[in-house]
Amino acid sequence: MLNFEDVIPDIPVKTGLHGMRPDASDVADSVATGRVRAEDKRIINGTADVNQLVPFKYKWAWDKYLSGCANHWMPQEINMSRDIAEWKDSTALTEDERRIIKRNLGFFVTADSLAANNIVLGTYRHITAPECRQYLLRQAFEEAIHTHAYQYIVESLGLDEGEIFNAYHEIASIRDKDDFLIPFIEILTNPAFKTGTHENDQALLKSLIVFACIMEGLFFYVGFVQILALGRQNKMTGAAEQYQYILRDESMHCNFGIDLINTIKLENPHLWTPQFREEIKALMQKGVELEYRYAEDTMPRGILGLNASMFKEYLRFIANRRCQQIGLDELYANASNPFPWMSEMIDLKKEKNFFETRVTEYQTGGALSWD
Repeated sequence: MLNFEDVIPDIPVKTGLHGMRPDASDVADSVATGRVRAEDKRIINGTADVNQLVPFKYKWAWDKYLSGCANHWMPQEINMSRDIAEWKDSTALTEDERRIIKRNLGFFVTADSLAANNIVLGTYRHITAPECRQYLLRQAFEEAIHTHAYQYIVESLGLDEGEIFNAYHEIASIRDKDDFLIPFIEILTNPAFKTGTHENDQALLKSLIVFACIMEGLFFYVGFVQILALGRQNKMTGAAEQYQYILRDESMHCNFGIDLINTIKLENPHLWTPQFREEIKALMQKGVELEYRYAEDTMPRGILGLNASMFKEYLRFIANRRCQQIGLDELYANASNPFPWMSEMIDLKKEKNFFETRVTEYQTGGALSWD
């Protein structure tokens, strides 16, 4: 796994416009060319001062930052007493349902830590648009909240922490997904990695696609469906409610990543070569294969009105959607969505959620309308 000391570079006192503080030559350039203009900003390899948030060029990133702040939530606000009683009751949940819960927690507790490391120690360093950096800071905090949520569920239910937190070492279907992701994360967190060449810029773009479209946009969805299906059957409603909030956050993370990817493509069309597109398609297919293996492992028998074969169709449907969102052709002809209710789970703008536990139109006071 990534070690903090392995990925943090030595930062000199003067780091230039891509670091914390401009040096003398940067200041001279700024004086010579005048104030920062919005049109001078770029997502990667920009020369404008990353400390200067405005004038905005990427307003979509700022809007997503505001939306993320408005949707703030904390795990301990959700009552877990009913879940605790169900977990203790040997008749309330089947062994297959308990397997789903433990497998999902085993994957997610590590996945969101990987996501946070990737943002804070990798992606943030290479993005030169301050509006996008602002959202990445919010996203990193949300990943911390998600890890907190899984820990809160584990602690509430009295699960074996060693079993859950070591699942990524001990459960093959979880380990294989993490092993797929880690090389792409390590590219960005390597202190020697710098953008500015065709090869490295493509490596950055590929890592961003794996992170947004496969990790957050595919690898999380079997678990989301399974836990939210429990909630729809009025089981483990506290855990399901937390997963619903996490799904909303992750949907925004995925959409931000896709906007970031498409803007990089627009500003750097030379990176989007036919060979590169074929590499992305192969990675997407590999992602579908790994996530389907995870579905089979977590659900060896059909339960909750679900079975593993349904997830094969669902993952193909999602993969097609992610490909279309970044400008690739569909990979799987005629793939359909067997879980249309999932779109309602993402939309929390309703008086109550599926689990009837609390109001879900949860926004901070500064974002609410009192008219």
